[in-house]
This record gives sequence, C-alpha cells and structure tokens, in this order.
Amino acid sequence: MTTATPPSTTAKGAPSTRRTLIGTGIGNAVEWYDWAIYATFAPYFAAQLFSNTDPTSAILSTLAIFAVGFVARPFGGFIFGWIGDRIGRKSSMTLAVGLAALGSLLIGISPTFGAVGAWASLLLLVARLIQGLAHGGELPSSQTYLSEMAPREKRGLWSTLIYTSGTVGILGGTLLGAVLSGVLSKADMAAWGWRIPFLIGAAFGLYALIMRARLKETDAFEHETVQERHEPMWPQIVRHRRQALQVIGLTVGLTVSYYIWGVVAPTYASTTLGMDRGEALWASSIALVVFIAVLPLWGRAADRFGRKPIMWASALGAAAMHYPMIWLLRDSPWQLTVSMSVMLFFIAGSAAIVPAVYAELFPTKIRTVGVGVPYSICVAVFGGTAPYLQQWLTGIGSAGLFNLYSVALLVVSAVVVLSVPETKGKDLSH
Repeated sequence: MTTATPPSTTAKGAPSTRRTLIGTGIGNAVEWYDWAIYATFAPYFAAQLFSNTDPTSAILSTLAIFAVGFVARPFGGFIFGWIGDRIGRKSSMTLAVGLAALGSLLIGISPTFGAVGAWASLLLLVARLIQGLAHGGELPSSQTYLSEMAPREKRGLWSTLIYTSGTVGILGGTLLGAVLSGVLSKADMAAWGWRIPFLIGAAFGLYALIMRARLKETDAFEHETVQERHEPMWPQIVRHRRQALQVIGLTVGLTVSYYIWGVVAPTYASTTLGMDRGEALWASSIALVVFIAVLPLWGRAADRFGRKPIMWASALGAAAMHYPMIWLLRDSPWQLTVSMSVMLFFIAGSAAIVPAVYAELFPTKIRTVGVGVPYSICVAVFGGTAPYLQQWLTGIGSAGLFNLYSVALLVVSAVVVLSVPETKGKDLSH
C-alpha cells in the first residue's frame, strides 16, 4: 500500500505516497479519537460536569450533548466543504484537525459542576459543538483528498485508510480507557483521570496539524480553473440532489450500526448490562482489531468485483446478524467480543469503500461539499441520536423498538445501493 504511485505523486514516488497516507491517516485518527473518547469516558465525567444528585440524569445529559455535537456537523460539512472546493482539500483538512484539538483541550481543562455550576455543562457543550464543526469537515475533506490522490485501480483499497485510521484512533482511546481504569481507582478516574485522554488528544492534534501542513494538493483540484472554483455553490448542490440523497441513503444504516456496535457498545455493556468497565473496554478493543484487519480485504474485493456487490452484502449481512448478536450479548466479556466482531465484520464492507464511492458520485468542483453536507446531516440525525435513543428506549423497556429501527435502516441502505451506478475505476479529474 505504500509502494503504489498515484497520479499526483512527485518524482520521489514512494516518499510522496507515504506522506499522503501518513498525513491523512494520522490526522483522521486524531479526529476520530477526539470524537469517540467522549462516549468512552462519559460514565466518568458525567457527574463532574453535571449535577451528581441523579446519576442516570447526568449520563443522559452527557449523551444528549453527544447528540447535540452532531448538530454542528452539517455546518462543518458546508464550511469545510466550501473551503475544500474553493481553497483546497489540504487547507480544509489542516483547519479541521486543529479545531478538533481545540475542542479536546477545552474539555480537558473544563472546571467541574461543583466549582462553577452550570457553566461547566455549558463549556462542555461549546467544546462539543467545536468538535462537531471539525468532524463534519474532516471526513469529506480527507475522503476527497485521499480518493483524488489514489490510483484509480486501487482507490477502493486506499479508501479503507479512512475507517482504518479512524478506528485506530477509537481503539487508542478505548485501550487508554482500559489501562487507566485498571491503574487508577474509580475515585481518581472520576476526579481527574478522565481528563488525561482529552489532553493527549489536544497534543496529538497539534502534531497532526503540522503533518498535514506539509502535504501537497491534489492534481484534480489544482487543474481546475479559477472560473470553475468560483461557480455558485447552491445551484450545483441542487443540480446534484440525486447524488446527495444517495449519500444519505448509503450512510443511514452504516452510521447507526457503526456508532452502536463500534463506539458505544462498551459503555452500553457496562452501564446497562452490568459488565465490568475495564473488561468491556478490553473486549471492545479486540473487536476493533478485527474490524481494522478486514477493512483492506473488503477494499481489495471492491477494486476487483465492484462497489455495489460489496455494499449490498455489507448492509444485508449486518441486518441479518443484528438480532442474533443482540441475543448473544449479555454480561460476559466474551459475548461482547464475539457480537461486536461479527457485526463489525459486515459493517466493514461498506465502511471500507464508501469514501471512494462518495467521491466518485460528484464532479471535482463540488466533490467535498457535495459529500460533506448530506453526509453530515445524515450522521447528525441518525448517528448522533443513536446512543441516546438506545439508552432511553432500553430504560423504558422498549429495547426491541431500537433493534427494529437499526435493522430497518440497514435494509434502506441495501435498497439504495441498487440505485447507485457502479463507479469502480471512474476518472476523478473532472
């Protein structure tokens, strides 16, 4: 993967390719780490940043802000998409990772509810909105950049870097949570230990910003004329509304399943099923390693057989296995490991290649914002609310409704796949 030379590499070839992959991957990993550690450490800081008189209410309030952070993502998708299509993919990616690091820093140094009252909750909300803007811009920017830099015959494989690096970031936060919960007492974790991952995220964000500033711009963007870059944006979005709706349809099942099984599953297992927090985090880490391992396999398959059969098998496979894995999941770490691994295996099929598929649906002059806006809206409406909805419905004894909801959205994505043209090997230079 580090030896292929994309059309836009310099004469140095491999070093330019490595810089592209490392710069994109590290920044994306930091963004996802920053985004996911919120859910991982929510049980520890909920009572610190909200009133601790009602622990259940504090957790729900924390998850509500997790969902509110997604509200900013469509705005981030538009703002950073506009930057990516007007100023450059590289500039958009660099600004996004810097803003995400700022959000983590604010959470890491936030005063407690006991010290400043509701101001602590407000600062958490502001920090999460900042991260929402950044993450809403990160994915479309990095997906577009990587897809345009990749050789067309290996674009499916290269696109797996997005979820590979992102999941590495999530895995890093999960492992850090497992280590800290084993080394520190529950009292220390609640008092100050939860701040450590956010401060680490801020530091790595600064490093990623420097790495991305050294990247080169894509040829596809540089070959555009000034007139093309300054065409009115909204008429182009309206003109490509069919593609925008296809992005939403392809994303809706993936985002809910991924957040439930790949991000908040250990939190759900510990807070709802009574599993030991440390054991749940270790079980989740194993499942995430499985996810990372199968992503390139799906990517290679998509480059060989096409995008549509892979996405279709992924959505239907995840839908078929959802109920068996819910039935398996109880209060044992091995059950969490197996259920997460099985679901993430199928989710990986779509996750591996949707960055390439999204980029292949739009022309160069609207590629970043064309993906960013509908994708961010979908993730905000469905992905951001999934953890809260799961927690709330489970709490009132209606977990079955949430399971039906998850499966139905996966079926919707499978149906939408049928409407998408096969984009394997498409030229992205126009």
